[in-house]
Amino acid sequence: MSTAIRNRVPHIVLLYWVIKIASTTLGETGADMFSMTFNLGYAETIAIFLALFLVAFAVKLLLRGYHPVAYWLTFTATAIVGTAISDFIDRTLHLGYAWGSLVLVCSLVVVLLAWWRREGTVQVETITTPGAEIFYWVAFLIANTLGTAAGDFLSDDLELGFLMSAGVIAGVLLLVVSLHYFTKAPKMLLFWIAFVLTRPFGATFGDFLTKTRDKGGIGFGTIGSSAIFGAILIIAIARETQLERRRATALPAAAGSA
Repeated sequence: MSTAIRNRVPHIVLLYWVIKIASTTLGETGADMFSMTFNLGYAETIAIFLALFLVAFAVKLLLRGYHPVAYWLTFTATAIVGTAISDFIDRTLHLGYAWGSLVLVCSLVVVLLAWWRREGTVQVETITTPGAEIFYWVAFLIANTLGTAAGDFLSDDLELGFLMSAGVIAGVLLLVVSLHYFTKAPKMLLFWIAFVLTRPFGATFGDFLTKTRDKGGIGFGTIGSSAIFGAILIIAIARETQLERRRATALPAAAGSA
């Protein structure tokens, strides 16, 4: 079986970023829906979706290769858990978004260094062993939590507001894309910057949709916003599943004609 078939994670292409932004935005609106709209609280929301993440992750480890539905279900669980953890750090532990972001940055660096020391790489487009995948998902969970804290720091602590914060982050993301295509900047570093920043983009945009007008949003609500991004996510994952099936079919044919 070829390395491409054994690979357990998606290719980092445009569709990946579309699904990730939809997932992270759903993570923001979904976490707020459960913790605030449904009044479950942050600790209960963390417990529910952390359990969902662990179950989804266990199932994913048992599967061979990359399965888009299992992958993105696991990812979306990390997005919701990350939002709830970030809010718990700020509003329950009263650590604040700035200090919370610093703690999370240090945690992410520690995990990446441990990953590199153990596996010799922090490659995110080719994961073929359970050990590497564990580091992969722990790093993703921390990065999603960090992204939420960073977005709330911009919109709340710096008082930029949700829409302005989303615009600032979008501008930085465009700069990262330019560096990717037009410079020799380290691609892996740019990936992690983009990965972290797409999270606060989704978070601030999600808050803009759900918060009331007096709080700087448009008052669309957590349930309606979650339904919209849930639908976008389902459609995008269906497309990714279709493309993955084509890749899996094309690989044996290409190997046979070689």
